[in-house]
Amino acid sequence: MEEPSANIFDIQKFSIHDGPGIRTTVFFKGCPLHCLWCHNPESHTAAPELFFTAEKCTGCGTCVRACPAGAHALTPAGLHTLDRSRCTRCGRCAEQCPAEALALCGRTMQLSEVLSEVRKDRAFYENSGGGMTLSGGEPMAQFPFVRALCEAAKNAPGIPHIALETCGFAPEAQFRELLPWVDLFLFDIKTLLPEKHLRYTGVPLAPILDTLRFLDQAGATLALRCPLIPGLNDTEEELQRIAGLADGLSHAQSIDLEPYHPLGEAKSVRLGRTPAYTAPFPPRDYAQRIRTWLQPRTHLPVRLA
Repeated sequence: MEEPSANIFDIQKFSIHDGPGIRTTVFFKGCPLHCLWCHNPESHTAAPELFFTAEKCTGCGTCVRACPAGAHALTPAGLHTLDRSRCTRCGRCAEQCPAEALALCGRTMQLSEVLSEVRKDRAFYENSGGGMTLSGGEPMAQFPFVRALCEAAKNAPGIPHIALETCGFAPEAQFRELLPWVDLFLFDIKTLLPEKHLRYTGVPLAPILDTLRFLDQAGATLALRCPLIPGLNDTEEELQRIAGLADGLSHAQSIDLEPYHPLGEAKSVRLGRTPAYTAPFPPRDYAQRIRTWLQPRTHLPVRLA
């Protein structure tokens, strides 16, 4: 029987914001949502993608010689150009770039590879109450692998806790299958205004709320993860809706606020795209002010993620 595999774009060690304790977070490529402000735009598609950081390029021409598809070229002035329509994402240019101006984002990993990498830090999990978190992108977009990984991790020694961060846009039956293995669902709430949700994420809100209610009724432990995007979803009306949603759930343990980070803007440029949303860092006290306003309006603890 062939071993399950998945497209992974990062495995982050010593994560402290993706569930309790010290964790290893596995980031999956591919997502059904395309949020305008996404700080991981490299996760939108399941296939590998090529990062190019122009500031690092020395114009040495190594990539030109390495690329079998002729996607790279140098102008007479020695400036690098990249024709992404010709790029096959083989990664040979990134492997040979001496300045590390090129990097291939995403690779296929076998289940045993991922599990082995996660288990390397089991001593940290045991001492802190941590474990493994699956994130993305959207892990449920690669559900067969996620199910197999969760089951294997639960049965492997040294991984006491499994968390899954999800947008909730996946079949209910798939979430039902994960209930025996996942200890905590980090459930993303982008906006609770249906028209705005469709406009900013590309998918309807109703199926996501159906998933949330199913998980709550099934007794799953939940934490609401709420990105704060200045001027888009941080109004008092939006925050009051979050409080109302949270207070209607029986198994939610917290509301986690995630202030906007412009990291995705630079990543989009490195992917050859125009950023869909641009904004500076919010003021230093931005998230704390929202937390102070929201906390008296819900019985759940409001935390800054």
